[in-house]
Order: sequence, then C-alpha cells, then structure tokens
Amino acid sequence: MLNLLTESSTSTGSSMIVLVVYIVIIGVAMYFFAVRPQKKEQKRMQSLINSVEVGDTIVTTSGFYGVVIDITDEDCIVEFGSNKNCRIPMKKSAISEVEKAEEAS
Repeated sequence: MLNLLTESSTSTGSSMIVLVVYIVIIGVAMYFFAVRPQKKEQKRMQSLINSVEVGDTIVTTSGFYGVVIDITDEDCIVEFGSNKNCRIPMKKSAISEVEKAEEAS
C-alpha cells in the first residue's frame, strides 16, 4: 500500500514538470512568432518616419501620393497632385512609404 502511494505522487510530480515545460515552450514560441516581428516592424516604421525630409515623395496609409513641403515634430504638410494649392497638414504616423528626393531624380 505504501509503495503504491509513492509511485502515484512521483508520476504526478513529473507530469506537472512536463506541463510547465510545455507552457514555457509555448510562451517562447509566441514571443518569436508574434511579439518579436511586431517590434521589428515598429522600429522600421519609426526609422522610416524619422528619415522623412522636405522634398521626399510619400505614400500615405490611405494610398495618396504627395510631396513633403514642411515638417514639424509630429506633423508634416504634404502637397498632393499637380495642383500646387492642394497642401494638407497630416500626422507623420500616416506615412507608409517614403521615396527620397535624390532617388527619384
């Protein structure tokens, strides 16, 4: 009877260890498949936004093409289309792509 109780508690303890190991493996996998790529993308977008200069051609998140006319800390003024009177202030966070003025020429 005593022998049966010790075998039961040993198997329960080892199954708990296996369960904890599986949870840790799943947590590490979620970090590498979800959190890490998202942080890389955020860093890439932040460096893209910080690299915007006057004269660069940009594409907004809504798909509009324009040329940067002026830049402040959080905003920029963008000229859309060939009409020189269409200048709209917008947030820098709405920029999705940047083509440098030197590369376009």
